[in-house]
Amino acid sequence: MSGARDRDRRSWLRGAPPPGWVRVLPAALLAGVCVATLASPDPLDIGFLLGAIPPLAVLSYGPLATAVLGALVLVVLNVPAFRLNDPGSTDLLTVGFVAALSVLVSFVRSRRDAQLVTERAVAEAAQRAVVPPLPERVAGVRCAGLYRAAQRGTLVGGDFFDVREGPRGVRAVMGDVQGHGLSAVATVASLLGAFREAVLDRPDPESVAARLDRRLVVDSAAVRHSELFATAVVLEFAPGATAVRVVACGQAGPVLLRDGQAVELAVPVGTPLGLGLSDASPSTGVSVPLLPGDLLFLASDGVWEARDADGAFYPLLDRITGFAGDLPDLVERVWADLVRFAPALQDDVTMLVLAPAAPEPR
Repeated sequence: MSGARDRDRRSWLRGAPPPGWVRVLPAALLAGVCVATLASPDPLDIGFLLGAIPPLAVLSYGPLATAVLGALVLVVLNVPAFRLNDPGSTDLLTVGFVAALSVLVSFVRSRRDAQLVTERAVAEAAQRAVVPPLPERVAGVRCAGLYRAAQRGTLVGGDFFDVREGPRGVRAVMGDVQGHGLSAVATVASLLGAFREAVLDRPDPESVAARLDRRLVVDSAAVRHSELFATAVVLEFAPGATAVRVVACGQAGPVLLRDGQAVELAVPVGTPLGLGLSDASPSTGVSVPLLPGDLLFLASDGVWEARDADGAFYPLLDRITGFAGDLPDLVERVWADLVRFAPALQDDVTMLVLAPAAPEPR
């Protein structure tokens, strides 16, 4: 999961650091005006360009550098050698006021950016605490995951996944809480906590799903008119990862990649979590044998339901077989292709890839 790497979708006009040419522009403009006036045999009426330098400096520099550039502008306007049409006192006062105002704006922006950096660091820490990065291998299962929150400016949201080893083998979960953004984080944390406990004492993946369902029911009982629910897929790998048992609760099962083919496993889709139906209508799992080289690819609705400008759904099964590489490369290439296909994604995007690992040498 490369939460810090994404972002990815932000341009410098939406909060990302400005590109190099924006930082160079104020100094380049100042130097260009000076060179042009010195090289021209006649006076040039281009002094107005210097008034744009302090506001441009605000985009990239702190108050000190902005003040220095503003002072240089005033110096250039007063140096006779540049022949900038002898600016009057009104012009100088205007440029001086703009420069002073730019310094103030730069100071406010710097303080705001520092606060945003702190908040982003806290968000990254929260993300790692709620959905920590996956190891490359959990016992006999290799794994890789990718998570991207739909809500701009956030690193956490309503999707979750985890892979854990317990007394009965390796178990994995991937799910999607109702809604997305920061409001879903508490529910994600509660579900993952319940999953990690269930890995230790539940006898099968069906009972793990029942534990998650009960957790959501209990959490929503104290909330009036709550409609809290989640969809999830729970997996349990047999010893040696020779087979996997899949339980689907409200969402489709994984895609099996084998010998260059991609097939969506026919797993009965049970009721979503949080409806309290695990006793009356328990989810039924399906066991699937695995061969060396097989991959299980799980994707959230943010992948399956992504649409292009014409309204067509993202053809995951058709495209995924064209992406070569190991597990981390696979999720990154699917992500890059998905963004090209549907740039305006509106939902959290989560991918989890699992594969039998070669036996560790003794």
